[in-house]
Amino acid sequence: MTTRRFALTFLATTPLWLTACSKEEASSVPTASRIETAQAFDTLAAEAKGFTAGALMSAQTVYVLFDPQCPHCSHLWEASLPLHTKIKFVWAPVALLGPKSLPQGAALMQAANPVEAMGAHEKSLLAGQGGTAASASIPADIEAAIKANTLLLDRLGAESVPYIVARNATSGQIVAKAGSMDTPALAEFLGLARP
Repeated sequence: MTTRRFALTFLATTPLWLTACSKEEASSVPTASRIETAQAFDTLAAEAKGFTAGALMSAQTVYVLFDPQCPHCSHLWEASLPLHTKIKFVWAPVALLGPKSLPQGAALMQAANPVEAMGAHEKSLLAGQGGTAASASIPADIEAAIKANTLLLDRLGAESVPYIVARNATSGQIVAKAGSMDTPALAEFLGLARP
């Protein structure tokens, strides 16, 4: 995989309309390998590796590809919390934004309680404290899973994180969106009644 450079705009200078961390370079994934939106949900269900949060027995699953260093991903995590009683989220870490992304993603995936670890990580990141401390020693299978998630993000044609894929509960259509949103907007995007 080629080395990628990504821009992380500091929140203090971020326009209100910018709700995602974007990459500077275009994807190098061949068009033939791209995943169309209609197939995105099934592909992520089969291939994405992460941890589950929310209503584990829910029939509705939402996939979120996120970078542990992305503040917009942190905001989406916070916005998703009120919906955890209604739907299941699968949070699949990717490594896009810097050297801490892979180790922090690995730490979250290996945590005894990933939901609790994610909550603490996101609070630390939003407080400007850098997130979870993580070991540079990453098991090969976890590293491979995060790299595969990152490739999935490219194959989806996503230009930024967080990247959300779900089946809208009202329309039944597969929906995909890059960027964070508040709880009411997330509920609407997912076809849920307002929280």
